[in-house]
Amino acid sequence: MIFAAGIGSRLKPFTLHHPKALAEVAGKPVLQHAMEHLHDNADISRMVVNVHHFADQIISFLKDPPYADDIDVSVSDESERLLDTGGGLLAALPLLEKNIGTDDDIVVLHNADIVTDVDILSIINELITTDADAVLLMSHRDSSRHLWFDKNSRLVGWENVNTHSLKPYGFIPDMGLHKFGAFGGIHAIRLSRLAPHLREYGSIYGNVFSLIPFYLAIIGNADIRAYFPESEYHWFDIGTPDKLAACNKSFITR
Repeated sequence: MIFAAGIGSRLKPFTLHHPKALAEVAGKPVLQHAMEHLHDNADISRMVVNVHHFADQIISFLKDPPYADDIDVSVSDESERLLDTGGGLLAALPLLEKNIGTDDDIVVLHNADIVTDVDILSIINELITTDADAVLLMSHRDSSRHLWFDKNSRLVGWENVNTHSLKPYGFIPDMGLHKFGAFGGIHAIRLSRLAPHLREYGSIYGNVFSLIPFYLAIIGNADIRAYFPESEYHWFDIGTPDKLAACNKSFITR
């Protein structure tokens, strides 16, 4: 599933008239980069794309796409209300579950504004090897928000470095026991295991929520893990004009 519904307020003026997912890098919309990478690197051919901001433009793009013919795309339409990543996944469950068999319930989640050549298969393999419920792509880049993990790479907490806010209640980071990182906008999950938690969380907190607070809320009942790739890879968040320009420059200079 590719999260392409966001308003992209930091990417103005482009997003005053277009969805962030259609911002171009090296002549291609970032949505297309994500789709092609998922397809070419991990042989993923069934995808769900959620839409909200200028939804009609993304739907039009998907109807006549310049990518592999064997990619089957379904649209999860959030035109009436933006649901954030957790609510977006909850709303898309019927589309995802329709295409998943009992022995093949792994779903890769990918933010549309992330352009990367990270090995998607390595994230999937980490999920399979550890038998975790979710594996999050992590890095050691600078970030104002940290996710904290224990020595077995299991999620234990979250911190806003600027405000010193911590979650969940009572969590205190300990550098002797914990390690931290910055989330990279890509995760692999066991849908059949997380779907009941998603539905329960939505019934309690409503259907608009982010996946990170959701993960933090279920760490007592689910195995959420970090994955720090050992091999080098390119990674860009194109969420601002400067970051989009830096990503384009990287493609030109490679």
